[in-house]
Amino acid sequence: MTFNEINNMRRNPDYVGGILFDGTETNKMEIVYQANHHMFVANSLAIKMGKEIMGNDVKIGCMLSLSNVYPYDCNPETVLETMNLRRRTLFFSDVMIRGTYPNYVYRLWQENDVHIEIQEGDLELLRNYTSEFLAFSYYKTTTHELGQPFFGDTGGDIGTPNPFLETSDWGWQIDPTGFRYTLNEVWDRYQVPLFPVENGLGAVDEVVNGQIHDPYRVAYLEAHLKALKEAIKDGVEVWGYAYWGPIDIVSAGTAEMKKRYGFIYVDKDNEGNGSLERIKKDSFDWYKAVIATNGKNL
Repeated sequence: MTFNEINNMRRNPDYVGGILFDGTETNKMEIVYQANHHMFVANSLAIKMGKEIMGNDVKIGCMLSLSNVYPYDCNPETVLETMNLRRRTLFFSDVMIRGTYPNYVYRLWQENDVHIEIQEGDLELLRNYTSEFLAFSYYKTTTHELGQPFFGDTGGDIGTPNPFLETSDWGWQIDPTGFRYTLNEVWDRYQVPLFPVENGLGAVDEVVNGQIHDPYRVAYLEAHLKALKEAIKDGVEVWGYAYWGPIDIVSAGTAEMKKRYGFIYVDKDNEGNGSLERIKKDSFDWYKAVIATNGKNL
């Protein structure tokens, strides 16, 4: 894979995208899409070089944040606006997998006075060196109401909570069916192998008598792995699955140790206090059994 969660350039260009705005910009959208173009060219050049060095058998893919969004209601205008919001994400894989800029982005640029500088040979590079699989992160879904601004964080787009879903300690809604939906959505769109490489639950874990009981994490993971199996039955080609993350680390989104994802607890708090002792959570042995049985114990 080349760029991690490349589409977060759209949601957080000045936080995770590396663009430094100084307050004098007249058209931030143009700056972001110009940077996107440079990244698309770099992606194709990396694929070209990878093939030259390692041969055509090597597979080089792209990676996006694909936590999903539903229309809040069945108003056709809401549905259309939600589609356009989702396109802001799928634009990246449209370019890197299909090898061309989609027609809808030219209208977006025209309506927002965006002018992208494209060098001679750039479009040929994008066309000839495309990503061969789609890796992605998936944590949650949200809903979009008509007229809501398009924005998000490291977990995906932010909208109105869905009354049909439970919510994590950090406000991310738990939606295993949405995972299956997303797998089918992008498989139908691209027909390339898929590889979910980030999926997990950030939660508050309590140490009780030297143990951490985390049935909520087991429940999240079991439901999502079952949804993954259903997607495979639907005909989706899935190359693998990677959980985020096996050991507690500082959250990229909130800069907290308190927001824990791991199967292994690390004794360190938000202020940096702690021994760094490691403790296996209940989810550790549960997931170990999933791996050992290749999911047959689900």
